[in-house]
Amino acid sequence: MAELDALLAGTPYLAYLYSYPHKTAYRALEPPRPLAPLWAAESRRALFLYLHIPFCEERCGYCNLFSRGCPPPEETAAYLAALERQAREVRELLGEASFARLAIGGGTPSVLPARELARVLEVAERVMGAEVARTPTSFEVSPATATAEKLDLLAAHGVSRVSIGIQSFVPEELARLHRRQSVEEGHAAIERIRARRFPTLNVDLIYGIAGQDETSFVRSLEETLRHEPEELYLYPLYVRPLTTLGAALAAAPASGALGGEAPRAQRAWDEQRLALYRAGRDLLRARGYRQLTMRLFRARRAPEAAAPPYRCQEDGMVGLGCGARSYTRGLHYSLEYAVEGESVRAILAGYAARDAASFRVASYGCEIDEEDRRRRHAILSLLSSEGLDLARYRTRFGGEALVELPELAELEPRGLARSEGELLRLSEAGLERSDLIGPYLRSARIARLQAEYRPR
Repeated sequence: MAELDALLAGTPYLAYLYSYPHKTAYRALEPPRPLAPLWAAESRRALFLYLHIPFCEERCGYCNLFSRGCPPPEETAAYLAALERQAREVRELLGEASFARLAIGGGTPSVLPARELARVLEVAERVMGAEVARTPTSFEVSPATATAEKLDLLAAHGVSRVSIGIQSFVPEELARLHRRQSVEEGHAAIERIRARRFPTLNVDLIYGIAGQDETSFVRSLEETLRHEPEELYLYPLYVRPLTTLGAALAAAPASGALGGEAPRAQRAWDEQRLALYRAGRDLLRARGYRQLTMRLFRARRAPEAAAPPYRCQEDGMVGLGCGARSYTRGLHYSLEYAVEGESVRAILAGYAARDAASFRVASYGCEIDEEDRRRRHAILSLLSSEGLDLARYRTRFGGEALVELPELAELEPRGLARSEGELLRLSEAGLERSDLIGPYLRSARIARLQAEYRPR
């Protein structure tokens, strides 16, 4: 298709589709949708439970997540009270339900004091009924907030995966990302995590930082591999509107953060990110890591989850808190999304003031029709190492994926995918262009909604 060829001529970094549709496709729901009948029609045997803590010690220069830096104690207390109100209402309306996965993220949930972290875990366990010690449970921390006391609390509850955002072990690169941590602080935090023997340690690194080259990126990888993490996420840097880096780029459009004339700088930045991605991919594969997505690498010795299977393409998700999304077959919903500080604070204040009954309806989200159910299944399957199982698609939807989603058939002739019997998998060239292929496979309706969205 001409559309795919046009995309391939441009940047491979359009959007990270860790979910479909992206939250920028969400809008106010008129009228609001009652949640009880919505969930009553869903299978609730293997749900993903996500608790969002939208606070950090500071906002990183690249961050466009729903988060707030340096929250005062009264604000976090009010937020947790609302989180518990929401949890009690949602648990009641869910009825009989069980959770196959649990994640507590943000933001940086470890920014909370230990007593408030204990309260978050109690909401997950005592209110929602998730069994942390028996359920694959992930928790996000930062170097400054991964204290011995907080890590002891997580270990005592049986958290199985701790994820730490290091981003770089090069001081100059950390400064360019507006991160205050030192290299020594990063290593010390990982060593504290390792001392508690959590089954899975994940480390996040970023590539594409101004001034970064293959030597410095490999240096960060080698420093990380000293700790033998079970998982690594390698994230390409994005510079988004309303972030600190985005504001710097907007203030100097001719040269900006990328350097040089804008189109030429964009091409150079794309080439830098692709080269660094390939260097990181090759190094990790050589060290025995399996690549599961463009970003995720897992050691072959990493433990397999001893829990009911969860397939993000098919099973539902229950999100609690500002910034958390919930997924059903017919509706994805959340609270409003913002990046700019004043808008984030206004949404947080509104959340803290909500009464219990207000949590029984969804007022912001995106309706998912049959076409987008098919597309969601295909996109989330194809962007992972498992690939798109055409037989499974046929069983679930009663049709042929390559016929119902003709864009899929355009990938293989361009060397972006390959057929392996009943499997369609991305090739090496396709995998490194995941952030182009995902947006390419969106429906026209979702693409239009995202194009109309105005960040705030």
